[in-house]
Amino acid sequence: MNSSAAILHPPPTSRTVTRAAGTCPTVKLLPSYEFAVTVIVASFNTRDLLRDCIQSILAECEQLPPGTTAEVLIVDNASTDGSPEMVEDEFAASRSPVRMIRSDVNLGFAAANNLAIEAARGRYLVLLNSDAFFRRGALRLAVQHMDANTTVGVGGARLVSPQGEWQPSARAFPSLWHVFVVFSGLASRYPKSRVFGAFDRTWASPDFQADVDWVPGAFSIMRREALVKTGLFDPRFFLYCEEVDLCRRIKAKGFRVIYWPDVVVTHIGGESSRQLTTLKFSDNESQVALWRMRATLLYFRKHHGLRVWGFRALEDTMHTLRWLRNRNSSDPERRQRGEEARLFLSLMRQAWQETQGGRISPPQPW
Repeated sequence: MNSSAAILHPPPTSRTVTRAAGTCPTVKLLPSYEFAVTVIVASFNTRDLLRDCIQSILAECEQLPPGTTAEVLIVDNASTDGSPEMVEDEFAASRSPVRMIRSDVNLGFAAANNLAIEAARGRYLVLLNSDAFFRRGALRLAVQHMDANTTVGVGGARLVSPQGEWQPSARAFPSLWHVFVVFSGLASRYPKSRVFGAFDRTWASPDFQADVDWVPGAFSIMRREALVKTGLFDPRFFLYCEEVDLCRRIKAKGFRVIYWPDVVVTHIGGESSRQLTTLKFSDNESQVALWRMRATLLYFRKHHGLRVWGFRALEDTMHTLRWLRNRNSSDPERRQRGEEARLFLSLMRQAWQETQGGRISPPQPW
């Protein structure tokens, strides 16, 4: 790397941090911005995917219009697979600067992204999962859309699998009705129904732009002005519901949340949760289910008060019925489903106790 490049585009820098969960941190408007956009990736033991992700980001940075600059911030959640060393070794000479923030503990999604947002020097903030990859032109289009729509606080992309299959890319805020139709199977049985397919918007064509309630955290682009008014992610949500909560607060401040079908992002899904290598696969699934229950209890208590009791009652009822229907079956697969339902009942009791009915977040990392 020549000296002029080193001055203009400094190599990755590392910072070791430990942050405890607390109230939502804030971010300030800056008098000027060094970059048009900061792309943020929070990573946990996804080294090889992270490499591909960063390469995807840097390729998109090259496609930005002249004068539109970008930086990349990687927050490493105490990975043990060499992820931070890989970033520092392989991306020191990138034309768009890549900076590394190391955490001594796994901060989860919310707190890790907060850390990067506070350090970001870009006007717009793009959050991208380490198992997500830009399709050609996606970053440029996202920035152009934000420039053209100043009322938009958060923008989302069309998420597709590596095989090109559509993934839920914009959703409705959770409600007791949505919990019921998803757990009862009505949502999957009648996906084109506006009533039963409302949560994942499976009734709507993915080809049309739409104002929506929230977009998944696999990709989002955020307006700094919106975050100034709302605060950042609520760090009590270690994993799950954090983007739902933030989008709800952003909409409450009068900003829009938009789904853009021409911004396309390939998303694999679930890679960080699969890297809990100290757990057996079944235990891994149980751990993730427990995290989901904790987060949903926190969300319902925060935004719906005593309806959190309704959420627990619905989950308990659905799992109890599933257990009773399958426990004495002669079919081994059905008996296994019954055992899983019994396990979920136990996990809900645990989540309820640990969150005090959604009032507190258990000690982190979860």
